[in-house]
Amino acid sequence: MELHKPKGKLGVLIPGMGAVASTFISGIEAIKQGLGKPVGSMTQMGTIRLGKRTENRTPLVKDFVPLADLEDLVFTGWDINPENLHEICVRSGVLDRDLVNTLKPQLEKINVLKAVFDKQYVRRLSGDWVKTGKNKMDLAEQVDTDIQTFIKENNTESNVMVWCGSTEIYMKPSEVHSSLSKFEKGLVDSDPKISPSMIYAYAALKLGIPFANGSPNLAVDIPALQELALKTGTPIAGKDYKTGQTLIKTIIAPGLKARQIGIKGWFSTNILGNRDGEVLDDPDAFKTKEESKLGALDYILQPELYPDMYGDLYHKVRINYYPPRGDNKEGWDNIDIFGWLGYPMQIKIDFLCRDSILAAPIVLDLVLFLDLAKRAGMKGIQEWLSFYFKSPMTLPELYPEHDLFVQLAKLKNTLRHFMGEELITHLGLDYYED
Repeated sequence: MELHKPKGKLGVLIPGMGAVASTFISGIEAIKQGLGKPVGSMTQMGTIRLGKRTENRTPLVKDFVPLADLEDLVFTGWDINPENLHEICVRSGVLDRDLVNTLKPQLEKINVLKAVFDKQYVRRLSGDWVKTGKNKMDLAEQVDTDIQTFIKENNTESNVMVWCGSTEIYMKPSEVHSSLSKFEKGLVDSDPKISPSMIYAYAALKLGIPFANGSPNLAVDIPALQELALKTGTPIAGKDYKTGQTLIKTIIAPGLKARQIGIKGWFSTNILGNRDGEVLDDPDAFKTKEESKLGALDYILQPELYPDMYGDLYHKVRINYYPPRGDNKEGWDNIDIFGWLGYPMQIKIDFLCRDSILAAPIVLDLVLFLDLAKRAGMKGIQEWLSFYFKSPMTLPELYPEHDLFVQLAKLKNTLRHFMGEELITHLGLDYYED
């Protein structure tokens, strides 16, 4: 595999310049100035073991694979209000005001572009900083023009688009999504089954720009855009950042399953007060998120294989909009488990987390890893990035892998594969043969 080294500027294109995007970009600027560390980012803080344990080769990931440097990242994005990034940070209230004001000179330079937005898909938000056009193809071409202008003005050598926008209403794949030709006709016809996130993805993929879907929207999870990704040789990944409660589920559930401990019920509820919480207060938007959050346990626990332990599992998820919390969401989990001879036990979890603080390092890793994948000549679905998502994309004939530790092994073995290193199976019998 020929892996080209990064060169020049890497453009980061973000539809949805809200709390997550502003926290991510502000964080990069703070890290550049030595005002904080990229905690939570595997690309910056993580290590990777190479060879046998006795060799003691454990470099940082960023020293092992040729990733773009943080100094080379430049940003643009779209949103429904005409703000600059400093104003968005102040409004979002995620980061300390003193830090935000320290970064003000850098943040004020980043103005958001008019968004492709339709209240039909995100009913709880309103804004007038939006594009208009004769049809959806026209809107896609306007996004294309925005990207081309950004590339020219910033002289970027490569670019990645990461969706940080709101959750759209629940949609199932339909005929217009079934092929690229039907999708492009649907754009011209302004088909209602084509959402704004799909328009952004189409514009990016046409230009060969990798796309990551941080929401549970369909976006690139349709045959038409996967066909386009293969046609233009472009990596895609998604969907829905794994940040809070689902992260905990994908840590706890594999451990219970590994020990063959039974589960009768898993009740999850959240309170969240940011813009994401407001959007999810719409039942049709929550349905999109619910599908994403519910799927992980079924795939991890495999009740069809373990009916005695998980066949009667009752799983319920709730998200409640609670403005006083802002971006600091709280997730409660009640897990009814049982052990030897069926004796019942319980686990209670109260995760007081910060939504955008957990999401920002995911955005960074996806930007750098998708750029790496593009330089490695990879295209289409990047299943090795499942580690970061609630609903990992796979080929239709494959089930998604939700076990966080399997996902981690897949990711790190892919990095070893890129660099021609031996894949690690953790068998280890050779240590004891002599």
